[in-house]
Amino acid sequence: MLNDLQKLLAAIYDVPLPHDVAEFLLTDRAQLPQSAQDSGTDEQVLVAEDGDTLWVNVYLEPALLARLESANPFEALHGGNIADYWTALEGVSHFLYLAWNAMYDRSVTLMELELQAEIDKYVSSLWLLREQNPRRFPAELHHVLFECAQVDGKLAGDRAGLYRSADHYASRFCRRLARTLQPATASAHADATAELRRFYRLTRERKIRHIERVTA
Repeated sequence: MLNDLQKLLAAIYDVPLPHDVAEFLLTDRAQLPQSAQDSGTDEQVLVAEDGDTLWVNVYLEPALLARLESANPFEALHGGNIADYWTALEGVSHFLYLAWNAMYDRSVTLMELELQAEIDKYVSSLWLLREQNPRRFPAELHHVLFECAQVDGKLAGDRAGLYRSADHYASRFCRRLARTLQPATASAHADATAELRRFYRLTRERKIRHIERVTA
């Protein structure tokens, strides 16, 4: 499952990676730092630097992985598995973005990680849903992801504003992307893919400026 998620994002953004996220997976909560254990969340990405070495681990709750195995979103993505799909995908998104930028010795901010992860949730879901039902555009996807979901203030703590900001900019970007993709044409798909790949490679500041410019 995690390999499939990594391959999907790598294909969309054209960011091949010589590392497999499954090799960095943790499923034993006892291996997490105490503060991470206490959070009780189903997904966490742990990052540490040791000189020139970047250490990354992705924790996913075993029960979540089991649910995804029994209701594989790559066979059918639906209301019963999309929340688990987004949780797992967020961890893979963070891993891929961190590892890909590390290959080019580029620093990454938490805002970049969260912004890209929210966009990745929308884009990857849209790609799967269109593949599974090419005749239907999932117009409700934006509403479910960006308007129904809320930031958990207790978990987010003093970073709640950052998460809300990432969600706000991702929502604007994806709403415009949906308008580009609604005509189910090869040229529309090619234009959207080209923009997504350019966007992925921008810095945080340029990402924000791009969203403000194209959604003004």
